[in-house]
Amino acid sequence: MHIQEQINQQRVKHIVSSYGLADGDPFRFGALLDELLQIYPAPLIELALIETLVDRWSQIPMVKGFDFLQQAHTCLKTWESQPIVSTIAPEQFQQITGLDPSPIFGPSELPPACPVVQP
Repeated sequence: MHIQEQINQQRVKHIVSSYGLADGDPFRFGALLDELLQIYPAPLIELALIETLVDRWSQIPMVKGFDFLQQAHTCLKTWESQPIVSTIAPEQFQQITGLDPSPIFGPSELPPACPVVQP
């Protein structure tokens, strides 16, 4: 495994750990998470986890464990056939996760200014 893959997987595991999403049967949760990491790019999984977290935030008790991961997987499957439309802004992603949003949303820097050239 390359170092970038390890970093990407660590980012996903940071989100899972930060919100205690693996509650319940951690082996079942881990098996599905490993399967998702084999199928989908880690940044897409990160976005699906946060989208699901925000969508389910107000449910009491909040869905966690295998059921939560299945809901994130449903989000990923939807994105296979439809354009990815996120309700989360890069700044919100960073506030929620504490992670750099650029692997998901791209660099936030504006392109360098180019002088206008007259023909």
